Amino acid sequence: MTASRQKKEQNTPLRAVLFDMDGVLYDSMPMHAEAWVQAMHRHGLTMTDEQVYMNEGRTGEGTIDIFTLEQWGREATAEEVEAIYRTKSDIFNELDEAPAMKGADEVLAEVKGEGLLPLIVTGSGQRSLLSRLERSYPGYFNSDLMVTAYDVKRGKPNPEPYLKGLEKAGAALGRGHALKPSEALVVENAPLGVQAGKAAGIRVMAVNTGPLPDDVLREAGADWVLPDMYALLDWFKNTEL
Repeated sequence: MTASRQKKEQNTPLRAVLFDMDGVLYDSMPMHAEAWVQAMHRHGLTMTDEQVYMNEGRTGEGTIDIFTLEQWGREATAEEVEAIYRTKSDIFNELDEAPAMKGADEVLAEVKGEGLLPLIVTGSGQRSLLSRLERSYPGYFNSDLMVTAYDVKRGKPNPEPYLKGLEKAGAALGRGHALKPSEALVVENAPLGVQAGKAAGIRVMAVNTGPLPDDVLREAGADWVLPDMYALLDWFKNTEL
């Protein structure tokens, strides 16, 4: 369903907003698509931009295994996974740094202003993530408010990343236990991320910043679909949380 600009009542007060990173806080997916397509090609595999977006949120190893199973008839070896992902990372790091997503800073300010806790739940394993986030969004995040590839065994669409996000939110709020799924909202841009959030029992706002049709996000289970972060800002301003 589309988000209404009317005030809405929630059965349980919202306490935390769990943000995906690529495609939500950073306009980085075009760079990831370019890097994945080139890296796969260099290793004898074929991948399209659309397939990159459809697999966004999956771990690097999981993504590579899907394509080697389909095209080579087997999963990649550990050495092949390392080589392909290293190529992808090298290409990505040679590209211009992705800009912060337009409107994201205003959304985070609104979330904090409403007394809500923002967290990041990302499949990324970038070691420099915290320093970059501090440059782009100073004062919002620290390692206790982030779930990355290093915190989970199973990536999206498995619910583990968002269940871990509920645990970290509960700890940050001094609960001594995980937040209830009904106390959180997920903000995602990719179908696998939407599926992960819903599998964790959390309401999911999909912000469609990429090329996929809205219906792909709805079919993945999104409760709402919006076109950009400015529309999400309006939603937060006009929704009783």
